[in-house]
Amino acid sequence: MHVVVPKPLRTFGRHPLAALVLTLAGLAAQPTAAEELAKNLFGAKTLPAVAAPQSIGFYSKGCFAGGVAIPLDGPKWEVMRPSRNRRWGHPTMIALIEKLSRDAAADGWPGLLVGDISQPRGGPMLTGHASHQIGLDADIWLTPMPDRKLSINQRENMSATLLVDEKTHLVKDAIWVPAHMRLLRRAASYPEVERILVNPGIKKKLCDTVKGDRAWLRKVRPFWGHDYHFHIRIGCQPGSPNCKRQDATAPGEGCDKSLDWWFTEEPWRPNKNPDRPKARDVMTMASLPAECQAVLDGPDPASAEVVTYYGDGVAVAAATTAPVLAAAPPPARASVSGTGALPASVNAFAATPEIGIPLPRPRPGN
Repeated sequence: MHVVVPKPLRTFGRHPLAALVLTLAGLAAQPTAAEELAKNLFGAKTLPAVAAPQSIGFYSKGCFAGGVAIPLDGPKWEVMRPSRNRRWGHPTMIALIEKLSRDAAADGWPGLLVGDISQPRGGPMLTGHASHQIGLDADIWLTPMPDRKLSINQRENMSATLLVDEKTHLVKDAIWVPAHMRLLRRAASYPEVERILVNPGIKKKLCDTVKGDRAWLRKVRPFWGHDYHFHIRIGCQPGSPNCKRQDATAPGEGCDKSLDWWFTEEPWRPNKNPDRPKARDVMTMASLPAECQAVLDGPDPASAEVVTYYGDGVAVAAATTAPVLAAAPPPARASVSGTGALPASVNAFAATPEIGIPLPRPRPGN
């Protein structure tokens, strides 16, 4: 009888079975399929999750439920790049943008060109921003609204005006007008607004030219980019117990050595690791707060129209439908002159605690 003798296992030290055990363990650890990226899942949602308004997680790692949309057109605003479907936010954010459009017009600004706010349910974006994930960030162009209604094609393709020289990092004086300062001052005047991010050159221009009350400069902080728009960030709102607040920073106008740093060589050196993937390109649902899965799975409203916020106390479905997530009770209605009959859940004018502003930090990888 012919006996087949198996070849000996590759030894691992003095234990020939150890290699087999390690090999099998390695195979078991391999995923059967790569987990889908969170940006693809959230980017595919065209409507918000019907729920009580709630921001979850941090500005750059989170999501939100109960979002509402700003209308594409308003008396003093127009939404830019509408195909991105990023005109959604926490009701407080949307109400604040509408209020800013009215107040800025009274200050002499022709009207707002509204850039990205958030995706319908927040989360990592398919392209662009690292933040804007929890419905509390919004970009406003520094280009005034034209005196004619822009077509959809113009909104998709019109270029914004760059206010800063890319070589000197200083404001282009031929383009800068006092109305730019008044617009930023008005945005900073709201207690809900905790930060306004601008290009370092714009911050320097304000530091060099603002007279009288300069306390509002504390909220205006320099950051890379932001040379054709400014970024408004409001604080975590009542009813969002899982919203993570920003770190507090030291008081002051920010017109000191922290600003001087931006006009040295260090902030503009080439990235040491340009091939490092951006966070949104590696984040999965496991990277986000656990509650974001419920947001992703939440029911759609009947249409975008029923969750579009028009102000003046008009009810929105997201604010009146039972939530899919546990949330704190909504705050009591604030009685503030000029707010109209805003529902408590969409009141943009309740005070937000002052928590500070960011100092410069090393240039991010991407």
